[in-house]
Amino acid sequence: MSVRVLVVEDEELAAEAHASYVERVPGFTLAGVARSAREAARALDSARDEGAAVDLVLLDLNLPDGHGLGLLAGLRSAGHHCDVIAVTAARDSQVVRQAVGQGVALYLLKPFTFATFRAKLEQYADYRAQLAATPAEVVQDEVDRLLGSLRPTAPAPLPKGMSAETLRAVTGALRDAEGDLSASEVADLVGTSRVTARRYLEHLADQGLADRRARYRGVGGRPELAYTWR
Repeated sequence: MSVRVLVVEDEELAAEAHASYVERVPGFTLAGVARSAREAARALDSARDEGAAVDLVLLDLNLPDGHGLGLLAGLRSAGHHCDVIAVTAARDSQVVRQAVGQGVALYLLKPFTFATFRAKLEQYADYRAQLAATPAEVVQDEVDRLLGSLRPTAPAPLPKGMSAETLRAVTGALRDAEGDLSASEVADLVGTSRVTARRYLEHLADQGLADRRARYRGVGGRPELAYTWR
């Protein structure tokens, strides 16, 4: 039976993209799109009243009429027990902690590729499949297996020759910058060569985590690539 999904996202293009992503993942059906907390609450109430309750909510946390976690608390009070995956740009560790505390099953940071989105939904589908096959009374191993299926999967290996430590340093320099940075500027900040810094910056850009553009210095100056954290 397909998992019925409600996309809650206020940005039009993002909402359309997430809805199309849902329809591309086997085993999932789009139940609707809501652009605000109020629309989401109405959509969930209507679906339940019609006997076609939503199974999963893809929840943006920054909504025009309230925080997504406030919406989630209201939904639980109203008796909605659908699972929730936070789909958000919110990177504050305190927000992540609150989301986990309120029962958010998975946390997907924007921006992301379809492959990352699909992996999260497949991870959730695996959890549902294991839950359906679990007897009414469980033993410890079965509980551990169920909870383990919702833990983050191991990160994809970095390209050959790249280290997680240097990637964290380059990522930190770019995120903390007030404007864009060139490879040379990042190299000075993290203490590596320009060529190395550019390789990591290109990796971040290819992953959709950074934007790149040509930057000109002075009249008639040669352009150089500059990078900005998204």
